[in-house]
Amino acid sequence: MSGKNLTEVRLADAAGIARAAQILESGGLVAVPTETVYGLAARADSSQAVAKIYAAKGRPDFNPLIVHVCGLEQAERFGNFSPAARALAAAHWPGPLTLVVPRRADAGLADAVSAGLPTIALRAPAHPVMRALLEAVDFPLAAPSANRSGFISPTCAQHVLASLDGRIDLVLDGGACGAGVESTIVAVRGDGSLEELRPGPVQIGGRAAVQGIEARIEAPGQMTSHYAPGKPVRLGATHAEPDEFWIGFGAWEGDCTLSASGDVGEAAARLYAALHEAARAPQPRIAIAPVPDEGIGRAINDRLRRAAA
Repeated sequence: MSGKNLTEVRLADAAGIARAAQILESGGLVAVPTETVYGLAARADSSQAVAKIYAAKGRPDFNPLIVHVCGLEQAERFGNFSPAARALAAAHWPGPLTLVVPRRADAGLADAVSAGLPTIALRAPAHPVMRALLEAVDFPLAAPSANRSGFISPTCAQHVLASLDGRIDLVLDGGACGAGVESTIVAVRGDGSLEELRPGPVQIGGRAAVQGIEARIEAPGQMTSHYAPGKPVRLGATHAEPDEFWIGFGAWEGDCTLSASGDVGEAAARLYAALHEAARAPQPRIAIAPVPDEGIGRAINDRLRRAAA
């Protein structure tokens, strides 16, 4: 245990990773850093372990999970990869790209990871801690973001504890995440076409229209309201009202800033930390300065629209 935390916290060193592997082996839940945000990992081949993810997060059972693997060879045990899907994996794995492909009938994974869909979402992460953990176990890991469902995603161990302390077994503390927004998700269709289901750090193209909850949820992060700080959010704000905590960008300084220099990469890395700060602030409302809707700025604006919904 760490201090007064109900959930065990360990540094993400060799001993911590060994402890995490032990907990996962026995069907427990471990929050682990990735290059995007902290993930809440459980063994993907155990229905009981995957059910614990949904229970800890309060996650709707129609919202599928991403299965994390070491690489393409392991991924092909669980999904059918077309030449287009293999090419994307070769170009971007390990890295922040999730591929949605047809699920193999003999995948041997918990049904809940696909939420009843005939597809499966697979990713080979680049973060050294997550990679070391995947290499320390002989099963893939289902790992959505390590936060209560619908709330702000975590980019450090303290963010995880803010909503999941006492609900999970262990947090592996590997410091702050680098990319700061979740992986790009791309569905590879049977005809070889690509459809972006969630924008993120990897720019692929084939973007999908913003859809509401009535649309079929094929991947995480598609729900209309998500990443919510628990206060009303006003977007595109070039000034703050007296009752607003203002998150700035570039020339708009704000109470805190995503990037004083107007760097969208820095803004992505700081996005969730800024939202957590705004959620804790005394002001009852949040205003957020405009962020360019290009490159990773598209992913930032996607998350902000859902936070404001």
